[in-house]
Amino acid sequence: MQKIIKFFDWVGEKTGALVSWLSVLLAMMIGLDVIIRYVFKFTFIWMIETEIYLFGILFLIGSGFTFKHGKHVRVDVFYTKMSVKQKAWVDVLGGVFLLIPWCYVVIVSSWYYSLSSFMIGEGSSQAGGLPALYILKFCITLGFSFLLLQGISHMLKSIQIIINKRA
Repeated sequence: MQKIIKFFDWVGEKTGALVSWLSVLLAMMIGLDVIIRYVFKFTFIWMIETEIYLFGILFLIGSGFTFKHGKHVRVDVFYTKMSVKQKAWVDVLGGVFLLIPWCYVVIVSSWYYSLSSFMIGEGSSQAGGLPALYILKFCITLGFSFLLLQGISHMLKSIQIIINKRA
């Protein structure tokens, strides 16, 4: 079990480190877009769409990394007052009944959504827009796959806490 946890955590760390560079690229793109827009009084459609793609990819692919480091959205009304074992039980049950089914639904449905977009060669509906909209759609599948891997890793860690008598 520890090898699986280590591997899934490693995947989460590597994808997080890789996708974090998109935020640098996104900041540069937005800065350039602002300069062009205010100095030259026009903008490029492909530049705006690139910003949207980078933003979407950053959040989708980075979701597993965010989950790994506990920076995801959580309602902590009751959770913060629980013991370590109670939190572990909530994490396992939440993973089994909420996270895994939701990731499965999104992965399967987005796969077909992306594949059909790829098959028709879907691009931007805007003149001068980006030609490969399916790349962004495939990132939905990929991002939720990374989130699922990290969720499984977190659940396995929680199971270890539940099994450990000293926790």
